[in-house]
Amino acid sequence: MCGIASSIPDLSEEELRNWLALIRLPGVGPATLNPLLRKGITPAQLLTQPPPRLSERMRNPPWELVDKDLRWLENPASHFLPCTSPDYPETLKRLPDAPLGLFVLGQAQNLRTAQIAMVGSRNPSRGGAQTARDFARHFARSGIAVTSGLAMGIDTASHRGALEGGGPTLAVTATGLDRVYPASNRALAHEIAGNGALVSEFPPGTSPRRGHFPRRNRIISGLSLGVLVVEAALKSGSLITARLAGEQSREVFAIPGSIHNPLARGCHRLIREGAKLVETAADVLEELAPGLESFILAPEPDGAEPPASARQADPQRQQLLAAMGYDPVSTDTLVERTGLAPEAVSSMLLLLEMEGHVSSEPGGLFIRAQTDTAS
Repeated sequence: MCGIASSIPDLSEEELRNWLALIRLPGVGPATLNPLLRKGITPAQLLTQPPPRLSERMRNPPWELVDKDLRWLENPASHFLPCTSPDYPETLKRLPDAPLGLFVLGQAQNLRTAQIAMVGSRNPSRGGAQTARDFARHFARSGIAVTSGLAMGIDTASHRGALEGGGPTLAVTATGLDRVYPASNRALAHEIAGNGALVSEFPPGTSPRRGHFPRRNRIISGLSLGVLVVEAALKSGSLITARLAGEQSREVFAIPGSIHNPLARGCHRLIREGAKLVETAADVLEELAPGLESFILAPEPDGAEPPASARQADPQRQQLLAAMGYDPVSTDTLVERTGLAPEAVSSMLLLLEMEGHVSSEPGGLFIRAQTDTAS
């Protein structure tokens, strides 16, 4: 089988071909097809018995392009996640215009981790680029994946900071994953694929087009718990991402700057409109903490929030603390000792650090606080 996600081994090649054909149909997108797919109608049914209003547009899928997509998926690092896959991110799946499927190059499991989006100017100040790099490094060391758009400027600085912090970073592209835009970020894209994932709703062979970038931006915000804008002019595309985040009920954060800096004006506008002003990465993490618990604790049967006492007594949390001891230890070691999922360990470590039970050390290590009595 092609590089299809391991959690859906029963997806036959014919079913995969049908999914790819849906995505390749010209003029038929998520807004049209999602309501039908969510009723349980399969891609095969849509292609063989399309609704009358869609029959003309769905009559002749470009099967030759589907065959090219299948060849791209023969690479073990290449994946396709249809919106019905359990590996498809829940945060994105809830959107009415969620992509029909995602092409992924790299480690597809990283899409299920807690993420913070970072966006900003393509031509930032030196200080702005350094700020983005520093924030992303802190997020990565705290167990939060950094998601951005692989553009020059703040996007690039954010990806690099996350890689320096030893955490995964996800790059959502406005092209097919067989090409890199801008080309100057080719080496960075390869590094991201090896330490995170490249993600796109566009099939291989898709070139960059103006209308693709807003579509990419809704995925960047849709994957994330919140969006941080580092530097942005008043007409910056980053403000589109921030607006989409607000519409998706995501947190929006902005870093203020000098009133004389035109690249700060977009952030100042966001703050006036209700975005949270932040000065440190810790400010962001404090706001995101409630949302992080959904990556650790299973929801109550009635959907109610577990009480604080239940969170304190969570057995996985106690298992993690017991596995730490009082010597510096890496996340990988804790995953090995506990058998817990890497994303669960990372999220729990973040919450424990914010509560003062553990602290982070250089080199991506964690150590239990000497005065900790959480167990």
